[in-house]
Amino acid sequence: MAFCIFTTAMQIAEIRRASLIRRGRNLEYFTIGYNSAEGLISILLGIVAGSIALIGFGFDSVIEVISGAALLWRLHADADRRRRERIEVMSLRIVGVCFLVLALYVGYDSLQSLLAHEVPERSLLGIVLATLSLIVMPLLARAKRNVAEEIGSGALAADAKQTEFCAYLSAILLGGLLLNALFGWWWADPIAALVMVPVIVREGTAALRG
Repeated sequence: MAFCIFTTAMQIAEIRRASLIRRGRNLEYFTIGYNSAEGLISILLGIVAGSIALIGFGFDSVIEVISGAALLWRLHADADRRRRERIEVMSLRIVGVCFLVLALYVGYDSLQSLLAHEVPERSLLGIVLATLSLIVMPLLARAKRNVAEEIGSGALAADAKQTEFCAYLSAILLGGLLLNALFGWWWADPIAALVMVPVIVREGTAALRG
């Protein structure tokens, strides 16, 4: 009798986990789709407006896509525990390296823009995009975090944190774009981008440490 109860409980747990894994995959598919569009639009708008913050935000979206792809890989390997753990470590390292590369790019271009007094054009579309991401990213991060806690995935938890971090970047970007659009403070854009750098570095080193 006890064995039957134990077996039934195990089956229920497996069904529950399988459902959570499917939800996690769907969240990552959404992450890849949304951030692919967001990244392309941000980079194009940044090039047109001469906005380093927008371009940097676009590259962060590219990193989100890479992270989403790595997490899909990890979730598809969930049935094999040893392979799953190995992929989690690899995913964290991939994301960490991408973050550090992004920090170097944003830091260099922001300082160059400040020194050269490059004035970005006002970007109303950029403001709309940053506002949309400020709404979407916290909801997505919370959904990922809930799944990560239930399946015990450190990699998915890190990915959720990265998505939450994207919301912070959205707020910083929105502030810089609004200050430039409303008051003509051209320096707000590269300063906003520079504010991103230490946060990006912190998250990158944390991911590398696992």
